Amino acid sequence: MKKAVRRPRGRPRIFDKAKALERAMVLFWRQGYEGTAIAQLTKAMHITAPSLYAAFGSKEQLYSDVLELYLSTHADFLTRALEAPGAVRDAIGQLLTAAAQQFTRNEWPSGCLAASGSLHCAQENRSVAKATAALRRMGQDAIASRLALAVRGQELPFDTDTEGLAAFYAAIIQGMSVQAIDGASYEQLLRIGALAMAAWP
Repeated sequence: MKKAVRRPRGRPRIFDKAKALERAMVLFWRQGYEGTAIAQLTKAMHITAPSLYAAFGSKEQLYSDVLELYLSTHADFLTRALEAPGAVRDAIGQLLTAAAQQFTRNEWPSGCLAASGSLHCAQENRSVAKATAALRRMGQDAIASRLALAVRGQELPFDTDTEGLAAFYAAIIQGMSVQAIDGASYEQLLRIGALAMAAWP
C-alpha cells in the first residue's frame, strides 16, 4: 500500500495591518461609524473577526486608529495651508481651496471623515462621537491660533474676533464636506470658498 504523500504547507499569509487599517478607513469614511458593521469590516480588511479584535481590540479602538491615520494622511492639508509662509488671508484662502480639492477626489470617498463620520451616535457610542468632535475642534483651534498670530503681527485689527472667525471658516469647511457628499463638484466648492472669503475682515 502506497504511503500518502503529505503536501508541504504554504507559508501563512502575512497580515498587513497598515493595509487593513486603510481599508477600514475607507469603509468608515463612506458609511460612518454606526453604519459600518463588523462583518463589513472583516470582509473589507480580509481578516476574521477574532483577528480584528486581536489586532485592534475593538471596533471603537479601530475607529480611533482610523481617525489618526486620516489625520496624518488626508487632513494634513489644513496644517500645510496654515503653516505656509505669507499673509493670513492667503492661508485661509488656500485652506478652502485645498478642502475643495480634498473633498472631491475621485480615488477616495467624498467629503471629510472627521466632519461626517459620527455626527450622531447611540448612547453607547458617545465616546466615538466625542473623539470625532475633538478632531474637528482641533482643526478649528488651529485656524484660531493662526488668526491670533495675524492679530499680533498687525495683519488683522486688534479687536478681531479670532474665535468667531475660526468657527465661521471651520463651519464653511464642514459644510463643504456635506456638499461634496451630496455630489457637489470641485468647482462648486471653490465658489463656496470664494464667497466665504468675501466675509474676511
